[in-house]
Amino acid sequence: MSGSTPGAGTRPRVVVFDYGFGNVRSAERALARAGAEVEITGDYDRALDADGLLVPGVGAFAACMRGLREARGDWVVGRRLAGGRPVLGICVGMQILFARGIEHGVEAEGLDEWPGTVGPLRAPVVPHMGWNTVKAPADSQAFAGLDEDARFYFVHSYAVSEWEFEATAPGLRAPKVSWTTHGEPFVAAVENGPLWATQFHPEKSGDAGARLLRNWVGTL
Repeated sequence: MSGSTPGAGTRPRVVVFDYGFGNVRSAERALARAGAEVEITGDYDRALDADGLLVPGVGAFAACMRGLREARGDWVVGRRLAGGRPVLGICVGMQILFARGIEHGVEAEGLDEWPGTVGPLRAPVVPHMGWNTVKAPADSQAFAGLDEDARFYFVHSYAVSEWEFEATAPGLRAPKVSWTTHGEPFVAAVENGPLWATQFHPEKSGDAGARLLRNWVGTL
């Protein structure tokens, strides 16, 4: 199974949401190479109307959440997902999708799209900076067309080490969760209907990251 790539004349419009906490330029270039028409903006109307929304994130969980709320990004993400419109979170942009984050003993509320806590990565060397393989579900759309030995670039000190979501309601599909290990297993990526997220940086992950972004753009 392989992801589709947009052809000429069908370039979907993607907004990289600029709220002051992300490497927006590298994401812009990578998405353009993946076949998207890309706009960097903090305008919530533009972000709401785009075919796809990328939410980057660097730094501390609590600071990212404050910046996102100040830019009304929490409202934008909620509205888009309520309408089944695609959102991709990267690095801390993935972490803030969980219920809470704990850094230096301080707990902050996240967007609560998924239950769970982002906490310190328990590993001999922190921060984790390097290339890891990822164990993805066989039916993953994000990793379609990628070999099991494909490597992705991580740089972080916090992670989600326990997946707490349970699909208990009739007809509710459980998200597809991908894992990797650095000191301990942790969530590397999640696919949950229109909401995708990666702990790693696909825009910095060479050919493997480029393929994942093409897979996402191909769903828009």
